[in-house]
Amino acid sequence: MAEKIIVLENVDPVSFYGVNNVYFNALVERFPKMKIVARGGELKIWGSKSEVDDFENKLINLIAYYHRRGRVTDEAITQLYHENATEVHDSAYDESTLVYGNNGSIIKARTANQKKLVALYESNDLLFAAGPAGSGKTYTAIALAVRALKNKEVKKIVLTRPAIEAGERLGFLPGDMKEKLDPYLQPLYDALHDMIPVKKLEKFMEDGVVQIAPLAFMRGRTLDHAFVILDEAQNATLAQMKMFLTRMGKNAKFIVTGDVTQVDLPHRNDSGLAKCMSMLGKIKGIGVVEFNRRDIIRHVLVGKIVQAFEKEEKMQPQPQ
Repeated sequence: MAEKIIVLENVDPVSFYGVNNVYFNALVERFPKMKIVARGGELKIWGSKSEVDDFENKLINLIAYYHRRGRVTDEAITQLYHENATEVHDSAYDESTLVYGNNGSIIKARTANQKKLVALYESNDLLFAAGPAGSGKTYTAIALAVRALKNKEVKKIVLTRPAIEAGERLGFLPGDMKEKLDPYLQPLYDALHDMIPVKKLEKFMEDGVVQIAPLAFMRGRTLDHAFVILDEAQNATLAQMKMFLTRMGKNAKFIVTGDVTQVDLPHRNDSGLAKCMSMLGKIKGIGVVEFNRRDIIRHVLVGKIVQAFEKEEKMQPQPQ
């Protein structure tokens, strides 16, 4: 009788085994002559050599499916363990899929400029993505970052924003510095919570695999083997943009996102985003994507609201 221990690497046992161990029980039922014991992220199995090899091969394919979708499904169990398939064919998966959300939803580039951002990512280490609210620029960037982490293309994700107040002062907000800053960083947390299971994300953040911090905390760092996203970059000055962009280390990917029409700095001309896009956009290895209201995928009214504001701004006299 053969004996083997299999470690489930980068797998959340709770989601992998299913509610009330429904998926784990399906594995056990498929191999009635074997003894299978689960202890957290470790499986210990006993059986004939052929059964152990068969179990391990199927488990490897199930883990690969889990990494693609972020969970196990009845479809995968049926294919692999009841139809006796050699691998799981995911009918919902195609090359345009970036990652799977925690509820099994497909996260992919859906608009022309979102697709352009994904395409330019393959051939550029620094990308600028500018456009209106709701156009999916930040969400697509974070999906690319999560995919890169899952594929082990990078060792960590760093998300940052300038802590610039849109109508409020940090000093007047309650709490310590983290509590004061969290409202500015909440949209980044929200996107990550869509794509990474809660417990796994908490562990990533404890271990520094996922880091979320205000832009000022980037000073003095060198970011190697990292996927770094600067969000709301229209609220960074030119000096801050230079400080941030020069943090790029070996095997790093940087994406800068922002909306040049929503500057919250005291003086709009202090914004460094548009200036950087103009100065750096033609350098090889740097890509620029300009989103517009046709990319907006929020409520249908959001696009109309953006259009109305654009029309009003064009009618206003330009500052001297």
